[in-house]
Amino acid sequence: MVELVKDWALSPDGKAWHRSFRFRDFNQAFGFMARIAVVAETMDHHPDWRNNWNVVEITLSTHSAGGITQRDADLAQKINEIHALVSKE
Repeated sequence: MVELVKDWALSPDGKAWHRSFRFRDFNQAFGFMARIAVVAETMDHHPDWRNNWNVVEITLSTHSAGGITQRDADLAQKINEIHALVSKE
C-alpha cells in the first residue's frame, strides 16, 4: 500500500484519497486549479475535482488500477506544494 500523503484522507472504501482546500475567493481557487491542471497533464494523471466559489475538493485514485498507486501519491504531493505557494499569494 502507498503511504498516505500529509493532509489527505482515505475514502471509506480505501480506493481513493480526498482533500478539501479553501481560498480567499474564486480567483485564487481557480488559479490553484489551473496550476494543478498543468502539472497533472505533464504527469498524465488527472484528478477528480469540484469547485464551489472558494472551495476546491479533490479526489485522487488510479482508476485503471482500481485504487491508489504511487501516481496518486506523487500528484498529491505536487498539489500540496502548489497549495503552499498559492495560499501565500
